[in-house]
Amino acid sequence: MGTYKTNRTVSFIIIFAVYCVATAVGIIVYRLLPFSFWLNLLIADICATVVTFIGSLIFKNSSVYDPYWSVQPIVILIYCALVNGLNPLRVLLLVSVCIWGVRLTANWAYTFKDLTHQDWRYTMLCKKTGALYPIVNFLGIHLFPTIVVYLCVLPAVFAFHYETGINILSVLFFFASISAVVLQGVSDIQMQRFRRDIHSGFIRTGCWEYSRHPNYLGEILMWWGVGLSVISVMPNLWYLLLGAFVNTLMFLVISIPMADNRQAEKEGFEEYKKATHMLLPIK
Repeated sequence: MGTYKTNRTVSFIIIFAVYCVATAVGIIVYRLLPFSFWLNLLIADICATVVTFIGSLIFKNSSVYDPYWSVQPIVILIYCALVNGLNPLRVLLLVSVCIWGVRLTANWAYTFKDLTHQDWRYTMLCKKTGALYPIVNFLGIHLFPTIVVYLCVLPAVFAFHYETGINILSVLFFFASISAVVLQGVSDIQMQRFRRDIHSGFIRTGCWEYSRHPNYLGEILMWWGVGLSVISVMPNLWYLLLGAFVNTLMFLVISIPMADNRQAEKEGFEEYKKATHMLLPIK
């Protein structure tokens, strides 16, 4: 194993370089394609994901993709703002997505060790799928999340391509998105402190006293806020809420069960599960 992979600074530089190439490829593809803006964006997004996937193969670590989830929407909306300009609604969307993305990326950077460490879920999938892992790696770890976030950010993209006003609901949903980001941030900080001070067991303090997955709840609410802020002024685009719906389904069907199954390996999980709520503290 190359010693460069154990160097945190060098690992950061490598991942930054991969994302610079991915961004450049995405922008070039988007500008060259002759289709509608949403289809051009989808194809460009997939091409950028392929670059990131190649990077994960070169460095033998699927976690090279991890920041893509939070970087992708920022790049997309900043590019849209540069090309199409700003209005009040676009400003709110850009602010909420950038705050969300910067915070989530900063959390990734804080917890990132180096290129020798890979998300436990990817390692588990590698062991379970064996020779099929390269396919699972591309379709499940890289492409599927890219499509989900693409769908989530699509309402905002439409708002940047069509002139529209703003109303009180747009503002309220903007604050809902910001509140979701705050919930995620507080939850992540509480979890980091718990892991640093206790290292094992189940966290039952702060936001985690009321929900087993408050960070996931924040992620779900963030994209409903973005989608609804656009739909409130462009109700004819109601179908663009598909992104928020698919994102919610992904957490309910995939992410939360995987996390709970891992926690179930610890003694006392069933008691802990009965004493806490999955997402919202409601019966």
